[in-house]
Amino acid sequence: MSRPVTPAARRTFAPVAAPLTGWLLLVLGVATFVVAWVALGFSSGRQHSWMAVLGALDVALMLRLGRWRPGSLRIPVAVLATFVIIALANWGQIAAQLGKMLGYAPWESAVRLGFHHAWTLTRLANDATDVVWWLLAVVVAALASR
Repeated sequence: MSRPVTPAARRTFAPVAAPLTGWLLLVLGVATFVVAWVALGFSSGRQHSWMAVLGALDVALMLRLGRWRPGSLRIPVAVLATFVIIALANWGQIAAQLGKMLGYAPWESAVRLGFHHAWTLTRLANDATDVVWWLLAVVVAALASR
């Protein structure tokens, strides 16, 4: 005879914080936001670091739509996803600008771009205001995903 599984027992043995659709929504949200940010930056020739805050809100929305349970895992995932958006958007904008000058497509330039070169160009292209936007985005990600 088996015992009924209580809601507390179900939560205790859950191996992941969200179903597969939650993970897919998060990855899709991060990827599409990076593409939008890179396209905006490439078309205008500016960094648009304020987009990091919108990216943090997008991540929080994707976590909620993906049925991630509130708790101790959702906040670090949101912060990490926001960092990933910021890093990939900077990488993509640098790759797109270099690819334009060298005759490569942005995705061709992105795989040829080395970490040290990308770091140097990121430091040259961004100033203290951009870093403030990024830090604000991390705080917004943590607060919005609670």
